[in-house]
Amino acid sequence: MRPCRGRFAPSPTGALHFGSLVAALGSCLDARSRGGEWLVRMDDLDPPRVAPGAADDILRTLEALGFAWDGAVLRQSERGDAYRAALARLRAAARVYACSCSRREIADSALPGAEGYVYPGTCRSRGLAEGAGRAVRVDTRGAAIAFDDAVQGRFAPDLERDHGDFVVLRADGIFAYQLAATVDDADQGITDVVRGADLLASTPRQLWLQRLLGLPAPRYAHLPVAVNPRGEKLSKQTGAAPVDRSRPAEALSGALAFLGHEPPGDALAAGTDGLWSWAIDTWRIERVPRRAAIVTIAPP
Repeated sequence: MRPCRGRFAPSPTGALHFGSLVAALGSCLDARSRGGEWLVRMDDLDPPRVAPGAADDILRTLEALGFAWDGAVLRQSERGDAYRAALARLRAAARVYACSCSRREIADSALPGAEGYVYPGTCRSRGLAEGAGRAVRVDTRGAAIAFDDAVQGRFAPDLERDHGDFVVLRADGIFAYQLAATVDDADQGITDVVRGADLLASTPRQLWLQRLLGLPAPRYAHLPVAVNPRGEKLSKQTGAAPVDRSRPAEALSGALAFLGHEPPGDALAAGTDGLWSWAIDTWRIERVPRRAAIVTIAPP
């Protein structure tokens, strides 16, 4: 067994909100409660979505709430060589192909799946050359994937039916999240991925890439997602308020309660240090609600 190593990988599209705090706290406690390491990585791969100053603001908020991470913060925007090397290996194994289909063309010929339309493999046998305006997709034929999630339970999708051949290099030349996250988790030695259930559908694709690239598979735990009363995930787009870092104990206490670990009064009275000590000693992944989403009326 490898020593436990977890990670928190936010996209710096805005300030840290309650939903992201839940993911950060769950991943950190899961690692620290087992004497493991906890890393922070910025998923800043998509320049148009990155908000100026957001990455530093997220780090300052984490620090204000008492988080401490091991090593330097990894930034995906500086990892292009690693992703190119992984893509070259997939090419050498004849597992990827160029695709010229537009979103409209896919929508016209595809069926809906787990996340949007399922790509029907139109370009699999066309032998197109890679180049500007063409995406690169990975072949999912024969992808038998099954795993036991520590929170959500057994998950055994049909990757080709539910997702189809997914993109690993976008038509605009930006590496796709699935490839980048897979490579980064392996290179950082991540043993346990604890994140929101909104990313549960990404896990089979990452497991498939791990298999194709000969990489170890982490253990997975997908925490309930914080949603507003309309059922929308808390995010910058849905108007989620930033975490108030001037009230760190209240923010931590709210996230702990959301995760099924409501702290007692004496722990809350002891401030952030007391809360962290209590939480690390008390954390059990089995106490996290076995739900995909939980309505949060007013994030702390």
